[in-house]
Amino acid sequence: MLVREIRLCNARANAAKVVCMLRAGIIGLPNVGKSTLFNALTRSHKAPAENYPFCTIEPNVGVVTVPDPRVERVAAIFKSPKVVHAAIEFVDIAGLVKDAHKGEGLGNKFLSHIREVDALVQVVRCFDDPNVVHVTGKVDPISDIETVTTELVFADLETLDRHAQVVAKKQHAHDKSADAEMALLKRVQAHLSTGKPAVMLDLTHDEQAIVKQWCLLTTKPEIFACNVAESALANPENDPHVTAVRRYAETHRASEAVVVSAALESELADLSPQEGREYLDSLGVKESGVAQLIRATYRLLRLRTFFSANEKEAHAWTIREGMTAPQAAGVIHTDFARGFICAETVTFAQLDADGSMHAARERGHIHQHGRDYVVQDGDVILFKFNVT
Repeated sequence: MLVREIRLCNARANAAKVVCMLRAGIIGLPNVGKSTLFNALTRSHKAPAENYPFCTIEPNVGVVTVPDPRVERVAAIFKSPKVVHAAIEFVDIAGLVKDAHKGEGLGNKFLSHIREVDALVQVVRCFDDPNVVHVTGKVDPISDIETVTTELVFADLETLDRHAQVVAKKQHAHDKSADAEMALLKRVQAHLSTGKPAVMLDLTHDEQAIVKQWCLLTTKPEIFACNVAESALANPENDPHVTAVRRYAETHRASEAVVVSAALESELADLSPQEGREYLDSLGVKESGVAQLIRATYRLLRLRTFFSANEKEAHAWTIREGMTAPQAAGVIHTDFARGFICAETVTFAQLDADGSMHAARERGHIHQHGRDYVVQDGDVILFKFNVT
């Protein structure tokens, strides 16, 4: 029997792989800076960003690398000349207006685009600028959030009304599961009728599985991007709009709010990393808001990173939270999962402290795990497998 040790696999064109690429949709009212932020995230100008409502109609899609200095350090330890970062996908979705569920603005088209993403990043305008039109005539971030939430809730209520008719027919046919499903449906309807998103309803694991089949918009996890003026970046805690959004995110969504200046970040996208760092330093800003937003979205999607490396390449791999070692191995190559024997792991923090895999092994910091091991964020893994 040939046992193979794999730290890294360069994917072949014909190799079947499990790819863990989830999508985050950028939403909000028109003219809040969604497309400008998308361009900054993707370091491109593929999304039109003009000073009028609905300059975005069809969604723009971009793959964004996740800033993570750990993979650079792993590359240094293994002396890997090539580095591959983890990535997620962002979708720039057209602006929503009041009564979108009735067809106002882009209406159902907007809502259908939201159904296709896994999480939401709602951009909230937290800057005053008379030269940038606000669709309601004034800057009020909490009102903006509630407008978006109301439209998604109304859309979900309409979805449940249609589904209730299907469940009622199942009840008439004496389907044993229909009564429980109808009771759950009415419970979700009652919750939505209070104006709260479905994601805030306390459900069991089995109930969540049923609700997921209904494809409700408000079951998607959501964070808020506070789009501020460049002058507010150094001390966002002094901005009353930011304070209000952060408080709302915590109390109404059990979520978080990230501060970013979309206009500034769009300019930084055209600079070299060194020039961008110097510009931020001159403003008294420690880190790009885009970097913080990408990491926050990564967490929102419940994604985790493990690393593999050799003398050719250091790679940050994306997995879903709770994945076992064989499942993580399958993200690299399906053969790794099919012939999985064990996984040898060391935490990034320990490897960083030890300085090499040899030192980590000598000090007993490398551990061998079987099929039930749940991979942790930051694990550096050597998979052993056999395929006959």
